[in-house]
Amino acid sequence: ETERKGPVAAAVEACRLRLRPILMTAFAFILGTVPLVIATGPGAEMRQALGTAVCFGMIGATLFGLFLTPVFYVVIRNLLIWIAKKRGKSPDNTTPDKHDPHATPSHA
Repeated sequence: ETERKGPVAAAVEACRLRLRPILMTAFAFILGTVPLVIATGPGAEMRQALGTAVCFGMIGATLFGLFLTPVFYVVIRNLLIWIAKKRGKSPDNTTPDKHDPHATPSHA
């Protein structure tokens, strides 16, 4: 059974669950670009420049994604809750979505 959580608790739980897969994927990609960064021989300048840009770009994107995505989620979710309260509606979507495979069937 699922329980309703606030936006902050949901973001923290999602971060806890997704941290390891995100880091494993990012590190695999980043470590794959290390040979480009330390390239030697003919044409190494171009490979080093490309490898450095890709490697550090991925490091930055990973860090921004880990820290800013949950913040954006919480801000947008709180904004939607605030708008729903202003309109006099319930902020929780209590009506089941007809496309939700986990929704209660209408004949039950």
